[in-house]
Amino acid sequence: MTGETVSETPDCCPAEPALELTKELGSEAQVEEVTLELRETAPGPPATPEPGPQREDLPSTPLLLTVEDVTDSSVTLSWEPPEELGSSGLQGYLLERCGDGATEWVPVSPKPMMVTQHTLRNLSVGDKFLFRVSAVGPAGVGPPATLDQLVHIREIVETPKIWVPRFLRQTYIRQVGEVVNLQIPFQGKPKPQATWTHNGSTLDPKRVSVRSGDRDSILFIRAAERTDSGCYELCVQQDGQEARAAIHILVIEKPGPPQSIKLVDVWGFNASLEWTPPLDTGNTELTGYTVQKSDKKSGQWFTVLEHYHQTSCIVSDLIMGNSYSFRVFSENQCGLSPTAPVTADLAHIQKADTVAKTGGFIQRDFSEAPKFTQPLQDRTTTTGYSTQLFCCVRASPKPKIIWMKNRIDIQGDPKYRALINHGVCSLEIRKPSPFDGGVYTCKAINALGEASVDCRLDVK
Repeated sequence: MTGETVSETPDCCPAEPALELTKELGSEAQVEEVTLELRETAPGPPATPEPGPQREDLPSTPLLLTVEDVTDSSVTLSWEPPEELGSSGLQGYLLERCGDGATEWVPVSPKPMMVTQHTLRNLSVGDKFLFRVSAVGPAGVGPPATLDQLVHIREIVETPKIWVPRFLRQTYIRQVGEVVNLQIPFQGKPKPQATWTHNGSTLDPKRVSVRSGDRDSILFIRAAERTDSGCYELCVQQDGQEARAAIHILVIEKPGPPQSIKLVDVWGFNASLEWTPPLDTGNTELTGYTVQKSDKKSGQWFTVLEHYHQTSCIVSDLIMGNSYSFRVFSENQCGLSPTAPVTADLAHIQKADTVAKTGGFIQRDFSEAPKFTQPLQDRTTTTGYSTQLFCCVRASPKPKIIWMKNRIDIQGDPKYRALINHGVCSLEIRKPSPFDGGVYTCKAINALGEASVDCRLDVK
């Protein structure tokens, strides 16, 4: 190796080439030769090598070795390619680390890497490392670029903070018997301590269950009661810092019925009612009243007013001659009260006195001889398909209807069926044959006279 310069390493730290370089560089003699040229062993902590002359076939020192990011379990390093890549080109980079107080450089990967950025993971809080990176060529490992100071893996501290879901930023309403299950996320590192209070007091473990994790706290009530209403406050504490959030819960149920209802007055087709509000509103405001009526004849209840806000009303359009009862339900967000008071008195809608006028009317004579207002129509039908003939007659008194075929009376023949309904005369011919074709006549006779109409039926 006479006539060639050797790169110097820090006096305090012996450098060992990666064992994997044996495969990359050839025989053990070559590796030993390159290692002697690039590293010199010396006691003491690692240090940055002094710049000096280097072989032309080795790459130069990588540039701008920088720590990009440090978390509580990882370090991200980056660097720039060297200015000189050597006569034979670049085969990758050798990244090494050395723990605080150690004297041995350890490669972070078994083979040279081709990237200029690398993240070391699964590190432990409290670790301190020095890092260096060298460019690797076919002829060997170039001089390293070393960080100026140790990289300290510290635990990331997050101040306590609580995120209240949007639907809990206003009063959270549940009905009696329903489940309350609230999950409140928070942040804090190291893990903060989460505590709950109800109206400033500690929670009753018989009523409320709490489970707190690293990132959230869950408040659970299996079957809500009205006593569970109030302000629940979550406090997240960590190293003298804290965050608080208040959540208001209201547990409601159906209201009680109005205390009483009274029929005040009845006039014409109207009835006036009054009632008093319920004693129990269901732990929330009333949304109104529902008024219903029932007549004595049917006994069925019908709603006349809904969502009514006053405690008195007038029910109109009652039917003359009927007697009515009334009842009133109170209502809130949960619905109508289970029961309703009913008026003790009936509202009787009196009939007006009427006098029948028996004389002075001219009697009209509605007697009339038969007259066909709608004649028979000629028809054509198909053999085997029943058909019907229609006509309309007007007469008073009610006329006698006679059907004939070719001037022969066919009454009593089972092949025919004759009907009359409100002056409409019909003749059904059941499954006619060509012999049933001919002229059909409908004759109407009463005491004042007679009339007839004809038509022709063709059967094909």
